[in-house]
Amino acid sequence: MLHRIAWLFLAFLLLSCRAPLEPSATELGLRSSAPAFVFLLDGETIYTLKAGPHTPASLAAQAGLTFAPTDRFLLNGKRIPADLPLPAGISCTLQLIRAVNVTMRTPDGETTFLSSAPTLGQALAERGFHLRAADFLSPPPETPLKNGLLATYRPAHEYLVRIDGEGVTVFSAGETVGQILVSAGLPLLGLDYALPSEAAPPPAEGVIEIVRVQESLSVAQIPIPFPTRYTDSAEIPLGSENLIQVGEPGLKVSTLRIRYENGVEVSRIVETERIVRQPQEQIIGRGTQVVLQTLAIPGGQIQYWRAVQMYATSYSPCRSGGTTCSYGTASGLPVQRGVVAVTRALFNALRGTQVYIPGYGIATIGDVGGGFPDGRLWIDLAYSDEDWQPWSGWVTVYFLAPAPAFIPLPLR
Repeated sequence: MLHRIAWLFLAFLLLSCRAPLEPSATELGLRSSAPAFVFLLDGETIYTLKAGPHTPASLAAQAGLTFAPTDRFLLNGKRIPADLPLPAGISCTLQLIRAVNVTMRTPDGETTFLSSAPTLGQALAERGFHLRAADFLSPPPETPLKNGLLATYRPAHEYLVRIDGEGVTVFSAGETVGQILVSAGLPLLGLDYALPSEAAPPPAEGVIEIVRVQESLSVAQIPIPFPTRYTDSAEIPLGSENLIQVGEPGLKVSTLRIRYENGVEVSRIVETERIVRQPQEQIIGRGTQVVLQTLAIPGGQIQYWRAVQMYATSYSPCRSGGTTCSYGTASGLPVQRGVVAVTRALFNALRGTQVYIPGYGIATIGDVGGGFPDGRLWIDLAYSDEDWQPWSGWVTVYFLAPAPAFIPLPLR
């Protein structure tokens, strides 16, 4: 209760007269018409002193008070130098404001100083700090000073933000790229990202790029090819094929996520994939029924069970592709006209089978050759070195009766 009365008394005294900052006696509005008193306040203690040609310093000495250079005096609420004489003849209030410890943390380190300024901002201004709007100060400048106040200060730096093909200059005291962008009013939205990343420290070169990211979903219908299966049929003549079941393609629906960065497509990712219709296989019947046919040739007739196109070449003992002459064959027959070579698969199935080749005559499958890597049907016509003739082209090869019990797949 006594504390409240004292402050009410102080408020009354402060309102009792008005004076500008560091005024003259006239400017202070002080009248010297009658003896008066000066009420000196030091914290919550009030000293009543007789007014006269005194200075704030001499009045403090009368009250037995000492003060530091960082302390300040307020006359009727306005600052007054300690050595400025006070005019006599008016009752006024003089306050002694004690300096308090303030600790400042900056990027250059930590420092502690004394100040009797009313706010943190004024205290910093008195120490030469020039605060800019983009600088960081916590607590804010309007914070009243109190002993032990800890303040953090970071000056703003200039950055160039590249966005939407343009460069924007910003000033920020942010400690991360994300804080810089937010303080500049350029926060990342949606899928956008920054280079360096949002959590990275400010770039030393001062350049930040915002990458605009957009994604869209696209639904695609993809046909699924139908498989083809062959099945042997004794009801179909050898060399013929019949369509038993029509194939139908299936259908697959895919959802694609397409990603664009700064308007350029950078990826396509399959989000979902669903088969809405399974393909139906196509079934083709391949004939295995042997039907003998007759062909007139020079000097008579032949019966054959299969006629196919084969690529013909020729060889002789010394024209067999080796470094030495070779006179024997895989079947033991000599290399001469009337013996032909085929691939290993056909030789194993048809060894000893007779064939007829127009322009060459009747021959026996009795040798093995390499053939073609692409799987073309191939036959090599043997000669002796004396009667060798070159062959290189497609011919019709007739496989003569009787037909073997097993007909290899290439001839079906």
